[in-house]
Amino acid sequence: MKDRKIKTNPWLWVPTLYFAEGIPYFIVNNISVIMFTRMGMPKGEMAMLTGLLYLPWVIKPLWSPFVDIIRTKRWWVLAMQFIMAAAFAFAALSLPGQYVPSEVVSLTENTSEALSDGSTPASLFILTLILFFITAFASATHDIAADGFYMLALDNKEQSLFVGIRSTFYRLSSIFGQGVLVVVAGILETRLDNIPRAWSATLLICSALFAIIALSHLFSLPKPSADSRRENIAEGAKGILSEFGRTFVTFFKKPHIISAMLFMLLYRLPEALSVKMLNPFLLDSVENGGLAMSTEAVGIAYGTAGVIALTVGGIIGGAAASRYGLRKMLWPMAASLALPCSVYLYMSIAQPSNLILISTCIAIDQFGYGFGFTAYMIYLMHFSEGQFTTSHYSLCTAFMALSMMIPGMVAGYLSESLGYVGFFVLVMLCCLATAAVTAKAYSNEKQSEKKQ
Repeated sequence: MKDRKIKTNPWLWVPTLYFAEGIPYFIVNNISVIMFTRMGMPKGEMAMLTGLLYLPWVIKPLWSPFVDIIRTKRWWVLAMQFIMAAAFAFAALSLPGQYVPSEVVSLTENTSEALSDGSTPASLFILTLILFFITAFASATHDIAADGFYMLALDNKEQSLFVGIRSTFYRLSSIFGQGVLVVVAGILETRLDNIPRAWSATLLICSALFAIIALSHLFSLPKPSADSRRENIAEGAKGILSEFGRTFVTFFKKPHIISAMLFMLLYRLPEALSVKMLNPFLLDSVENGGLAMSTEAVGIAYGTAGVIALTVGGIIGGAAASRYGLRKMLWPMAASLALPCSVYLYMSIAQPSNLILISTCIAIDQFGYGFGFTAYMIYLMHFSEGQFTTSHYSLCTAFMALSMMIPGMVAGYLSESLGYVGFFVLVMLCCLATAAVTAKAYSNEKQSEKKQ
């Protein structure tokens, strides 16, 4: 039973908790791509290094048991929010200054060490990347603690009531992170006439926002009696590690484990390969095959219109899956996830300049991705069912993060080698991988239905 003395109105902390959960994820994995592109980092290095930032979400099941036994969930939530506020502030101060082309200043004299093509070597961003990596680890840990705290602080009725609220505010954080913040950065780029200073200011805004959220949570987060520190940490750690080992063994003994792992890794391959190159493609010059959009326009087209379409697609996908079931919707959803990537092939060939047309193309792709991604999430939930549902689902989400990390790391080099048109042709060919794993998943789902 919940302790009434410490009961706090969930409206005072649930919305802000899940708003705070989403923002660092989108900044680290999406906005960083725009920032490093605008500051001149070569595409290959940019995609490789920002792709590595997915790693904490891939391996977070490895340390999630210790969040259970060391301190309280509330302590972890607050600690991670203050750490992220500090990391964003230091990242803002760590950004290199405005680069100068090497034909104007030689490499030995130019402190920004611009390359001959006007781009900035990744070595100058090492400190910024380290701080982003710290943010990524803090964000992944925050995810673990926040979800656990939500279940401890609310009773079953409240959990059901606020599940839609938490999802809504997570989506709003996506619009804020990929839309509002990018638009703000674009406006600052124009007004300050200095790209590094503009992004430093944007990161300082993020830092201030997280500091405010953390301070508010210091007073608004309840202290449920269920969220108590374990007295015997050594025994708790030993027991959890033993149980953790069992979850691994039972996971890899599940029926159809090989085909399931391939589905988790390859179903989203077209989107996983293309997502790292979408913003560079939108920002790059027409001469280089891009659309030459401003940062502000990208924030409107991709970060706002695209995210809204993604959200609508997810809602409709959930309703369709609930009505017709996973097996019947698997093929339509797979097609809607993979085939709309063709809009980028079209834009790489036509190179349109009309913002409405570009926004419409992006919205079509993102709606299809939101609709098709529903099947992926339901498949993970179905596959996780059993004795260790929560732990197995955590392992599934690790494969989900890995499916985005690996293609993203090589996307930049492929784009540099093939050009944007050739790259998006390759993305469309990857739809064959989606079709192959979908066919196997469809067969497995059909067999499962017959057994039932």
